[in-house]
Amino acid sequence: MKTFNRAIKQLRKAAEQGDAGAQFFLDLCIEDSKGVNVYADAVKGFRKAAEQGNADAQFNLGFCYYIGKGVPQDYAKAVKWYCKAAEQGYAAAQNTLGGLYAEGWYVEHNYAEAVKWWRKAAEQGYAEAQYNLGLCYCNGWGVLQDYVEAVKWCRKAAEQGYVEAQYNLGVCYADGNGVLQDYVEAVKWWRKAAEQGDVMAQFNLGLCYADGNGVLQDYVEAVKWWRKAAEQGDVMAQ
Repeated sequence: MKTFNRAIKQLRKAAEQGDAGAQFFLDLCIEDSKGVNVYADAVKGFRKAAEQGNADAQFNLGFCYYIGKGVPQDYAKAVKWYCKAAEQGYAAAQNTLGGLYAEGWYVEHNYAEAVKWWRKAAEQGYAEAQYNLGLCYCNGWGVLQDYVEAVKWCRKAAEQGYVEAQYNLGVCYADGNGVLQDYVEAVKWWRKAAEQGDVMAQFNLGLCYADGNGVLQDYVEAVKWWRKAAEQGDVMAQ
């Protein structure tokens, strides 16, 4: 179930990036949740197109093997089809491969390979890959640590509305990592993330209002944002 939930999360993010193939597959998952058996026929179509070199179908077939829908679960075959799609420049597959290599899921753990695939997807404008590449530069995973590069890629994702990137870009401005310390900018990015429901951004935005960092001190606003964080279970805000 963890594998399935993780895969659906990745699929949803791909769909949010405008990936039509991912959206189609997400729709299949919704139909399946209603008890409609749709995968067996879908796999037949995916396999035929995948074997003809269609990257969209290769990615979807890989996903079927990954979650075990319409075919027996087989991670090796999932990786095989993800690789074929990624090698054709399919950004969602490149991003997925990056994640598998970074975590060591069903492939040998290798940050250099993760960076390689995330960079390819990031250069196509794939927000999650941009954020992940930024994390690699921030932490020195598979690349030399470079906060300036980390901020560069995090900003690209943040500007596309990727909430984790917005939160972390705020942290960079608050701490002065890769940029000059600037609480006004930190507040700007935390607010964007907070408005999307990011609990840590809500808590930090509350702190900024309480301390007057980057905004005029305003305890009413501080309490407002802490309450939002607390309602999501944030212990520090409660």
